[in-house]
Amino acid sequence: MGEMSKFQLGVIGALFLSVASSVSIVICNKALMSNLGFPFATTLTSWHLMVTFCTLHGAQRFNLFESKSVDMKTVMLFGILNGISIGFLNLSLGFNSVGFYQMTKLAIIPFTVLLETIFLKKQFSQKIKFSLFLLLVGVGIASVTDLQLNMVGTILSLLAIATTCVGQILTNTIQKRLNVSSTQLLYQSAPFQAAILFVSGPLVDQFLTKQNVFAYKYSPIVLAFIILSCVISVSVNFSTFLVIGKTSPVTYQVLGHLKTCLVLGFGYTLLHDPFTERNILGILVAIFGMGLYSYFCTQENKRKQSADLGGSQMKDKDTTALLGHQEKEGHEAKKATKNSLV
Repeated sequence: MGEMSKFQLGVIGALFLSVASSVSIVICNKALMSNLGFPFATTLTSWHLMVTFCTLHGAQRFNLFESKSVDMKTVMLFGILNGISIGFLNLSLGFNSVGFYQMTKLAIIPFTVLLETIFLKKQFSQKIKFSLFLLLVGVGIASVTDLQLNMVGTILSLLAIATTCVGQILTNTIQKRLNVSSTQLLYQSAPFQAAILFVSGPLVDQFLTKQNVFAYKYSPIVLAFIILSCVISVSVNFSTFLVIGKTSPVTYQVLGHLKTCLVLGFGYTLLHDPFTERNILGILVAIFGMGLYSYFCTQENKRKQSADLGGSQMKDKDTTALLGHQEKEGHEAKKATKNSLV
């Protein structure tokens, strides 16, 4: 029971850290890009990953965690895939309207459920599916404004969905099958993610913004926000791997939409973004869907634990009965031997 309580506290801590750090970095980056005119999102992400790796390398040198060797080919492909998914998401935003980009992010949940059902044989109850549907409807009402379609943007969105889903499923699968912690996996894969974005980031950003990141004039306040963004990113990247490892890719996506609702709220409060009754209605529906998802997941986990406990007790009972039967047979054999000797 103590182990289960520790696990639940660990999950709650990971969820809280993920929400707090993600909302903080979105607000920081929104101020950096919208208010200070620094539009180089992909390049900034590569800096985030480099700072994350350097921080984890320092922590490892001070023995704050133990580095575990993982198959290099697996880690390399995993890191490159995650880097590519970030690039596709940014390209999707560049080639589509904001509304269609939000729909792309919403589509990640049903695609993840579909992939896990087909390839990992994972079962999702009708109640879980209904709560996810409510969540998606709520976030859609709150965040999707316009849906302008174009061929290139649609293809990029499909590629972004596919790479993101596969990357997050692999994050969970690798941690469990190779028995590595979130910190160990992030430490091993961050250099490959950073490398591919460091090379492709300036090209992607120049294509989208028509500006050169190396020709940009960096003021002290822009540099301060970039440093702050990189510092927060360490917590964001760590908590992402932690949440997916302790829960599931679907739960991580649900958490992501909670962040969307919080960002909308904080954007209105701190950055004075426009806020309508439609935003409020969507956020309330989404939060209700999240509450149902959490409740149904908790109930299913309790039933699963009860079933596992019942099976364990039946096994112990059968083992005790078998041992008792064997002892009885041994006693009778001894008695028969004694009688034959007499």
